[in-house]
Amino acid sequence: MTNLSIDELSYLQLLLNVEGIGASRALILKAHYGRFEAVFNSHINNIGNVESIGLILANRIKAAGGQISEFKRKTETQLNIAEKLNASIITYFDNDYPSLLRNIYMPPIILFVKGSFLKEDENSVAIVGTRTPTQYGKNIAEKFTADLTANKITIISGLARGIDSAAHSTALKNGGRTIAVTGSGLDVIYPPENRRIYEEIAETGMIVSEFDFGTKPDAQNFPRRNRIISGLCLATLVVESDINGGAMQTANYAFDQDREVFAVPGNLNVKQSEGTNWLIQSGKAKLVKTAEDILLELKLKLVPEIGKNIPLPKPEMNLFEEKIYNVLAGEAKQIDEIASLSGLSTAECLVNLLSLEFKNAVRQLPGKKFEKIN
Repeated sequence: MTNLSIDELSYLQLLLNVEGIGASRALILKAHYGRFEAVFNSHINNIGNVESIGLILANRIKAAGGQISEFKRKTETQLNIAEKLNASIITYFDNDYPSLLRNIYMPPIILFVKGSFLKEDENSVAIVGTRTPTQYGKNIAEKFTADLTANKITIISGLARGIDSAAHSTALKNGGRTIAVTGSGLDVIYPPENRRIYEEIAETGMIVSEFDFGTKPDAQNFPRRNRIISGLCLATLVVESDINGGAMQTANYAFDQDREVFAVPGNLNVKQSEGTNWLIQSGKAKLVKTAEDILLELKLKLVPEIGKNIPLPKPEMNLFEEKIYNVLAGEAKQIDEIASLSGLSTAECLVNLLSLEFKNAVRQLPGKKFEKIN
């Protein structure tokens, strides 16, 4: 349960209810005032002078202050429901808030959870996809899940029908750990036919939501849920998705969060493969055929240990490739810096870096930066 007092949690919920106050502004106000109650007790001009707030938002904050009694009652109700459900409420400011999620853009400030985040959950992969998979897609999801679970990887998904259900069920069947992120309150199980899966996950894994108890699974909730799915993971694997499917949202969030995105290629004549094939073609996702492809890319070792680099043989290189490869010792470097340090032109560097990428010796990062894989 959160370390915040009931009063402070109430003021936090009240602040997040103010139009125009999201995660980033809530964090700015927390940093400035230390306590959320102090925000509402501050003079309107002082609030307005805080970075990115201004007088319009300051007026809204002060006007909302009159609702604090209502929000205290709401907070007490939510805490009582959490106790009855054997659930808890944690916030961004608690030590047990997941570190991977803390580092995304617009992290959820408040989470409702059944279960606890474990250190091992930092080695996690999301498996998501269509609600109406082909048999091929279902088989692929089950195979990847079983193999990743065997390597002590936590499987994260959205408890939806189709690929999500296949991933959760397979992880449970194989004695692995799985986390479900829902688009409703923890006390509203959706879809209802997944009640058994929900209960099994709650016993051995974790159920997570950023929505208050009692929240219905409305359509607008699921994009918000999807950013949490990707934010909890090192990587997201998409197994079959329509070009406009929710799994594509999760993949895009992962890409924006600078997390790895993987996709399984599918039949060109099947609608369920249009999204995954596009992700691969556009370069937003890396094509994978086995779970080992993911483990190698994430530098996670196969059983019985994970977390160490898998030793890969150094590929053969020409003189220019060797020079660039040696320049990339240490942290990632931008293309102009690589050219300067290697004594090669930018064009020569780009050609040889591309060759090194094909040899799986370097990888390109956003902003034309490159780093060694081994």
